[in-house]
Amino acid sequence: MNTKVFMHAIVATAMLATATTLTACPNSHADNGAAAKVESVELIRTSQSWDGVELPDYFQGRPELVAVKYVFPPGQKLGWHHHVAMNYGVLTQGELTIIGQDGKTKVVHEGEAVVEMVGTIHHGENRGTKPVILYMFYLSQKDLPLAVQHPDIPLE
Repeated sequence: MNTKVFMHAIVATAMLATATTLTACPNSHADNGAAAKVESVELIRTSQSWDGVELPDYFQGRPELVAVKYVFPPGQKLGWHHHVAMNYGVLTQGELTIIGQDGKTKVVHEGEAVVEMVGTIHHGENRGTKPVILYMFYLSQKDLPLAVQHPDIPLE
């Protein structure tokens, strides 16, 4: 593994996550002149996806970091797919149910972080009554798809 690539990926991801957190935090600045303190809460630290499987080694070569905001309307299901690159995110609204093709299920609640499966077919769905808002961060490379779709597998 290329240590320089690894460190750049970690630093860039941390900077992106910090920027997202600070801009989303209504108390990130004080208008009254008082010294406000930045709060830091680690949401997750793991080397495994949500199903307990070890994450793969980093790619060789230049990383491409991608941040995506997903909004799932109530009742919406995302089709079966798998990821080539590692990705993780934070659910900021609602409740998302992730189902692996093997039947394993994970319910992600508002405010929780999740590490997605890599190379394992799964799908997500909003079984709740309000939209799900999910911010995902992909540790990828140029020209790699964020997800590979499997439209031949029917949703129930």
